Amino acid sequence: MRVLVTGASGFIGSAVTAELIGAGHQVLGLARSDASAAALTAAGAEAVRGTIEDPDILRTAAAECDGVVHLAFHHDLSQHEAAARAELAAVETFGDALAGTDRPLVIASGGPVGTEQDTPPASGSPRIAGAQAALAQAERGVRSSIVRLAPTVHDADTCGMVQQLIGTARTKGFSGYLGDGANRWPSVHRLDAARLFRLALEQAPAGSVLHGVGEEGVSLRAMAEAIGRHLDVPVKAVEAQDAAAHFGFLARILGNDMTASNALTRELLGWHPVNPGLLEDLDLGRYFG
Repeated sequence: MRVLVTGASGFIGSAVTAELIGAGHQVLGLARSDASAAALTAAGAEAVRGTIEDPDILRTAAAECDGVVHLAFHHDLSQHEAAARAELAAVETFGDALAGTDRPLVIASGGPVGTEQDTPPASGSPRIAGAQAALAQAERGVRSSIVRLAPTVHDADTCGMVQQLIGTARTKGFSGYLGDGANRWPSVHRLDAARLFRLALEQAPAGSVLHGVGEEGVSLRAMAEAIGRHLDVPVKAVEAQDAAAHFGFLARILGNDMTASNALTRELLGWHPVNPGLLEDLDLGRYFG
């Protein structure tokens, strides 16, 4: 297939681009900058300049391709609602371009909840509207699917949330966790996530909800203890009233206990995560360089 990939040069997108090319697909990557375009060309993809705020570019590129993988999203929490509106508009544009073709549209959605059959509350995230719009394209003759990605996507070198925790531990002089630290977060290795996006593109039935989850839940305390070992700092609880001062913007979400199953995704697509777990990657020590 010739596949349009948005966010193709990003942390997850670059892995998806490599996975698709390795499987024999051609990638047309949306590039916001000359640097992104150069990175895509170096990876063996073709670049088209533009952003997800450019509906004409999205429509033309999607119409020229055999499928779309939509990964681009602006993750600045202060701009979350605006980013969600842009995502919704992009999904609708892709739907218009692909309607009646039975071509695949795969989008990265918000975090997973429970099982693939569970529906997140409508008030849970502004991104829910984009996910619902993507699934609705199945009724328009688009083989659409959504991948609810674990909030901690990692590899041996990086994981955004964990590196924020590492920076906080360095600044504060101890590695903290909220309450008793028993709350859990799903995680997935980015190479496993990339393979899931490829399988969804190739195989997922229209209207599929998939969970990009490698580990159903890694406890916040286990993350804090791994960070403490590598930084050689104490590991301590942070009380709820002190969370904002200690963790900053992460305080709003760190106390959540979020576990999610991948059983239906594995059964549907034969997807089996095989790469190291989050704590294994942390213990390699490369996050601390």
